[in-house]
Amino acid sequence: MEQVAIAAHRCWIASGDPAFRDYSFANELNSFSGKPRFLLVPKNDFGGRPLLVVQAEGAAGRVSTFGPLLDGDKGARISGDVRRWGAGETNCAGSA
Repeated sequence: MEQVAIAAHRCWIASGDPAFRDYSFANELNSFSGKPRFLLVPKNDFGGRPLLVVQAEGAAGRVSTFGPLLDGDKGARISGDVRRWGAGETNCAGSA
């Protein structure tokens, strides 16, 4: 999960990607619930409702995603990126 979170932050937020400029990254990898995750929230409302949740569950660390961003024009890209990063790839550019 850490690898996915690092890649997401680097590729979506730190790179200044215009598709993600309206969002802030909230890292919750040290979750006591046993489900490490990260969130994308509105940039000007860090405590606001998450628009994307990416979390790992179980011993195998199965990564799942949910939230309204997946229903929009970024959904295929987000799903593709998370799937690639979860499989061990680290590059930013990929096809969704």
